[in-house]
Amino acid sequence: MNAALPPLLMDLQARLRPLVARLPMEPPAFLLAAALNRLLLPRLDAAARGPLSGRAVQVDVSDLGLSLKLQLGPRGFAPASREAAIALRIVAEAPSYWRLLRGSDDADRLFFERALVMEGDTEMGLVLKNTLDAIGPLWA
Repeated sequence: MNAALPPLLMDLQARLRPLVARLPMEPPAFLLAAALNRLLLPRLDAAARGPLSGRAVQVDVSDLGLSLKLQLGPRGFAPASREAAIALRIVAEAPSYWRLLRGSDDADRLFFERALVMEGDTEMGLVLKNTLDAIGPLWA
């Protein structure tokens, strides 16, 4: 849990997390896919798209209770089916994702701070990390 939040917000966050976790994840996964299609996809070269294509990535926002499955296909990012096998799972709290998105921290720093966890296909995780490092901040 994010210790930087005031106690009232921490309590609200703790109460909402189980509720959010029971909601369908397809709508927020669709929004994340749309954001990635706008911010990341135009900057992905063919060398990066190949290893990332057709494989499901699960993005968990642990403090909010969100668990979003995405897949890169020929038309861009889209929510992955519930049956899709997860090749890579990325777990962090929302502020850590924001730091990564803005470029105020890189994935290595977040990983060593234990603010970001990657599980699954190590090679795919390295391709994704190296691609994000090469692209730089997605949101300035």
